[in-house]
Amino acid sequence: MDEAFLDLESIEVELDEELLDAIDDKAFADHRDNRDAAVRDLLDEWLKQRATEGADERD
Repeated sequence: MDEAFLDLESIEVELDEELLDAIDDKAFADHRDNRDAAVRDLLDEWLKQRATEGADERD
């Protein structure tokens, strides 16, 4: 991974309509319609899943 990107304060991502609907569903169900909290939650889940998959590949 190129470490030059680690000091960025923000990133921009493009999301498709299906993923935006999933974020809105999660925001409504779990975060009192707070889309930012839902995005952070989903990102955290994704990072943990990747860490687990990476650990499995190393074993």
